[in-house]
Formats: sequence, C-alpha cells, structure tokens
Amino acid sequence: MILDDNRDSAARRTFSATARLLSALKLDGPLLVGLGLLSVYALVVQYSASGQSLETILRTAMRIGIGAFAMIALAHSSPNFLRSLAPWLYGVGIVLLLVVDAIGYVGKGAQRWLDLGLIRFQPSEIMKLAVPMAAAAFLHERPLPPDWRALLVLVVIVMFPVALVALQPDLGTAMLIAAAGILLVLMAGLQWQIIVGLIVIAGIGAVVGWHFMHDYQQQRIRIFLDPQSDPLGSGYHINQSQIAIGSGGLFGKGWMNGSQAQLDFLPERSTDFIFAVIGEEFGLLGLIVLMLLYLFIVSRAVFLATQASGTFARLLGLSLALTFFVYVFINAGMVTGLLPVVGVPLPLISYGGTSVVTLLAGFGILMGLYSHRKLVNS
Repeated sequence: MILDDNRDSAARRTFSATARLLSALKLDGPLLVGLGLLSVYALVVQYSASGQSLETILRTAMRIGIGAFAMIALAHSSPNFLRSLAPWLYGVGIVLLLVVDAIGYVGKGAQRWLDLGLIRFQPSEIMKLAVPMAAAAFLHERPLPPDWRALLVLVVIVMFPVALVALQPDLGTAMLIAAAGILLVLMAGLQWQIIVGLIVIAGIGAVVGWHFMHDYQQQRIRIFLDPQSDPLGSGYHINQSQIAIGSGGLFGKGWMNGSQAQLDFLPERSTDFIFAVIGEEFGLLGLIVLMLLYLFIVSRAVFLATQASGTFARLLGLSLALTFFVYVFINAGMVTGLLPVVGVPLPLISYGGTSVVTLLAGFGILMGLYSHRKLVNS
C-alpha cells in the first residue's frame, strides 16, 4: 500500500513537472504528443520507403529537430508581434519568389528553389504562413464580414503569390497557398451571394486557366478522368499507387515487405506517394491509425484556434489548422485516384525539408496564439 502511494506521488510529481515545463515553453501538451507520434510514424515509414537508408532517417530527424526549434521559438510570439511581422514576412516572401523566377535552381523541370550552397530551400513554403498572416492582419480591427473593397485587397494578397508559385511551375504548392487564404476569407464571414459569385468566378478561372497549363498538367487532369488511357505513361503513378494500396488489404504485407515499394514499381515512394507505401505495408488498419492521428491533431488545433483572442489570432489559427487538413485530404485523394496528381506531399510524413519546418513553425504560431489568449473570469 505504501509502495502504491509512493508510485502515485512520484507520478503526480512527474506530471506536474512536465506541465510546468510545457507551460514555460508555451507548448500545448496534447498537440505536442500528436505531433510527436506522427513524427515517429514518419521515421518508421521513411526507413522502409527509402530502402532502409540511414542517411534519409538522419536527414528527416534533423529537419524535424529544426522544425521543433522553430515551433518552440514561435510559440513564445505574441499575436501583436506576429501581426506586426506579417507584412514584412509577406514582402520578403514576394521578393524571394521574384528572385527564384530570375535565378532560381532548376530541378525536375521546375524552377522552385534558391541554392545557398549549404542549403537549398523553397521560398514558396514561406508563403504558406505569410499569406494567412497578411490576410488576418489586414482584417484585424476591420468590420466583418468584409465589404467588396476589402475583398478586392484580399484577392490581391492571396492571388499574387499564388500566381508567382504557379508560374514556377508548382501547382500543388500554389493550391495550398490559395487554400490558406480562401479558408481565412470564408471564416471572416461572407454573404451567400458573394460565395456563389466567387464560385462562378473560380469556375470561369479554371476554364481560362486550362489554356495556360503546361502539357503535363493538362495530362494529369485527363489521367484523373481516365487512369487507364495511358497505364504505362502518364497514368503509371496512379495505377501503381492503387495496386499498392489494394494489395495491402486489411493488415498489410508487413513493414519493409511491400513489393510495389521495395521493388521500385511505385514512383516517388518517399515523397508524394508515401501514402501508398503505408497502405501496402500496414494495410487499411495502418491507414486508419494514420487518419485518426491526423484527425486528433486537426481537432486539437481547431480547439486552440477557437480559444484565441481577437480577430487576427482566431482567423490565423483556424486557417493554419484547417489548411493542414487540406494537405492531408489532397494527398490522400491524389494517391487513391479521387483527385488529380498535383504534387502535394503527405504532411510531416513525406520526405522533405522546408515543408516539415514550415508545418511545425505553423503549429508553433498556433500554440503561441493560444498561450497568449486573454483569460476571462467566468
């Protein structure tokens, strides 16, 4: 009995010390646990998808570490500081996108990177944070829902960087930046007539934009509508992905035992199509566990955002939380054939550098918005 009491007392002290540490770091415990579990999941899957490459695991762990540092640093940022930073970050991001367009590094047919020697990064990733921050800062202390003048300004804030990223070309990242801005505008409150009008304009824009797409982008749309029209060419990726997921069944073939992935039938298995590797090796149950983990993270992020104080904090927090969900939805839909292939990675699972750091930085901002909320006595 005394031993049980001692164990309970030690557990309480440990829990209390952990809670104090998280409070001092301005971090949210449940969200941090969810992100930690997702990171472990990523390392396990990456080891198999990369062909048991220790270098890949070390690089991934290093990027997660850098992202965690950025998350902790930004968690201490107050909404006032972030709001004052927003126009500067947006302006720097636009300048970097223009620099990329002029002298950017070209890889896989796209000019998306700045090569600084020691590191190579995508400035477009900065805009995933800068666009919603700038839009939320613009709407701060303005009457909601925004009038047509404010909407015009918001359209420019969102669509100018979207256009620059789409020209690289990087349609996937352009869509994610647009989603972050559009979600924020919708949450600011719009009359249904305006929403219908925007949908009509978007439809017209899609028709017009078709004629400005590259041939490979148009082909992706055609393959989405009929994957079997070119099974060994443009449809190869999606066909192999569907075979991998289908062959995994309920329980999967086992870790590092997926034939499609391990025998190189599945392209981009460490990046855009890693969802198919999970389906093949861990089966439907493995995908369900992953989706539940994502659902927990998004739900907790939305809760934190709704508890924030002020228009800027709530709009920015909700935009960051819901855009994370959009990342998951697009990648899962793309890999399973429910959406066209647009090159969107699976967040915090796919191999990548700048995107991992950006996502964790976004969660740091969200935790900072929550930790600096005003306490209201009931």
